[in-house]
Amino acid sequence: MSRTRTVVTIATALDARLVARIAAIDPRLEVRYEPDLLPPGRCRGGQGEVESVSRTDACDQDWQTMLAQTEVLFGIPGDSPRGLSEVVRAGTRLRWVQATAGGAGEQVRAAGLTVEEQARVLITRAAGVHAGPLAEFAILGLLAFAKGLPRLLDDKQARRWEHYPMAELAGSTVLVLGLGEIGTEVARLAKALGMRVIAINRSGRTRSPYVDEIRTARFLADLLPVAHGVVLALPLTDETRGLIDAAAFGRMHSGAVLVDVGRGGVVDEAALVRALEGGQLAGAALDVFAAEPLPADSPLWHLPNVLLSPHTAGVSARKSERLVALFSENLRRYLAGDELLGRIHPTLLY
Repeated sequence: MSRTRTVVTIATALDARLVARIAAIDPRLEVRYEPDLLPPGRCRGGQGEVESVSRTDACDQDWQTMLAQTEVLFGIPGDSPRGLSEVVRAGTRLRWVQATAGGAGEQVRAAGLTVEEQARVLITRAAGVHAGPLAEFAILGLLAFAKGLPRLLDDKQARRWEHYPMAELAGSTVLVLGLGEIGTEVARLAKALGMRVIAINRSGRTRSPYVDEIRTARFLADLLPVAHGVVLALPLTDETRGLIDAAAFGRMHSGAVLVDVGRGGVVDEAALVRALEGGQLAGAALDVFAAEPLPADSPLWHLPNVLLSPHTAGVSARKSERLVALFSENLRRYLAGDELLGRIHPTLLY
């Protein structure tokens, strides 16, 4: 790790004042940002949103030359697995990549990086950057069906004026699957609304004061029947793929609400549709899907008891500032030789 000049290349669209904020962290940094050279790919949310277009051969050559001199990379080129694999294998001086996605482990998996390559190049995810917005979306989903949003919209359309009781979140139980940054923030907000919070994670332990009961995944079948709401904040792994299947829906509380702010592949979507159509679930609020964009022929588009977000619930106008704050902290740690926040485990991939 060089202690003379550390070349930092920014590979994601960023406002000039945020670039300057990074450059001011330490005099040993040489920060390079050439937005016209960025590979094709959309950088969503926050200041400096751009969509790159096709580039000339000269631009590609300049970009490759800049990468060859880079030790630290902020952002994955093109925000794609291919961009990650190419930069890791071509950037012989590269030692660390700060990804801009919380679920960057999937990009690492799709990039096919070996354990040896991950040992040579540290990859960190955007730990906690999206937790607040995603947790708010999860609470929105729970509230929407507790307060009967589909009926409210129908009644408004029909100019129907009827009095009826509404449910409350206070006193009900929410089951949170996954207690990373997102799940922990969901627990905090749910507890503030008076909910009983039960949760599942890998260890069966948590330091969160907002979780009333914590178990490992082998207790899932026991916890599903008592939950009025189920919030998924899980990464997609071999253990979580298809975890919420027909059997899981069959064990859920009648009229429960499912919220997914983790990864779409955790849910068997065909089984979800059947549960929604059959009245087993009151509704679902989904930010992620097995295939994205959601296919035009998916029944989820047409079901009245489904809220759909096009994987945008975590995108905020404040995203870029939060990313830069995280990267800045990690950059200070990197220069000091300390452990980085959000390092992706080479085998767990989260």
